[in-house]
Amino acid sequence: MVAGADRVAEFRRLHASGCFVMPNPWDAGSARALAAMGFAALATTSSGFAWTTGRPDNTLGRDETLAHLRLISAAVGLPVNADFQNGFATEPDGVATNVALAVQTGVAGLSIEDFSGDAAQPLFESGLAVERVKAARAAIDDSRTGVLLTARSEGFVWDRPDIDETIRRLSAYAEAGADCLYAPGITSVHHVSAIVAAVAPKPVNLLIHTPFTTVAEAAGLGVRRISIGGALAKTAWRGFLDAAKAIKEQGTFSDFVDLPDLNRLLDRS
Repeated sequence: MVAGADRVAEFRRLHASGCFVMPNPWDAGSARALAAMGFAALATTSSGFAWTTGRPDNTLGRDETLAHLRLISAAVGLPVNADFQNGFATEPDGVATNVALAVQTGVAGLSIEDFSGDAAQPLFESGLAVERVKAARAAIDDSRTGVLLTARSEGFVWDRPDIDETIRRLSAYAEAGADCLYAPGITSVHHVSAIVAAVAPKPVNLLIHTPFTTVAEAAGLGVRRISIGGALAKTAWRGFLDAAKAIKEQGTFSDFVDLPDLNRLLDRS
């Protein structure tokens, strides 16, 4: 399925002005629940999806991810952004091949990150990282889908918290054709402001997975898009684990109060 032109157009419109929250469901049910709440767009989460399979993040392959993108895109009528990790390839040609497959899943956007998969050298060399973004850009352009490309720099996630290097990389990715820029792990409002200024007028995505700011404050800093990664999935897991622990250790069922009516919430008839 090629991404619907209306979803892509709406996703691009959302990036043109203002600030919107793009929460991250981990399965079709959570996607439909978020859509029913009125969010304008959604994004997949590699970690949240991996946990549903009983595995940690960064352990799922390309084909599993493509199937998941089709599932989430088909579950809702909203624009969906794909967490496409590092494109499941090192060399630019491989990134281009895999991005060409991803844009056929129904997504309105996708992200490519510069994490190498090697914890000792977690970021691709900057020249290679730029070529990978260029390859993703070319694959999207060749597809004529208009899917929005986000480029991510992962230094703050993988213990390389150098804001100058992060800004240098994001600026280079913007020049290479990324439509939106993203540095997960940033929790300083000063760093956020610096990134927004460096890549302007291109939009910036801010990951909020700790309560260090609000939507209004992020909007005031010039952030265009907010995502929350696996934080909602972790919140759901916390409720599940707390209730199960009470049963196992105390023999009580005290968490089984005020539970949501999921059949009603997810009824599409």
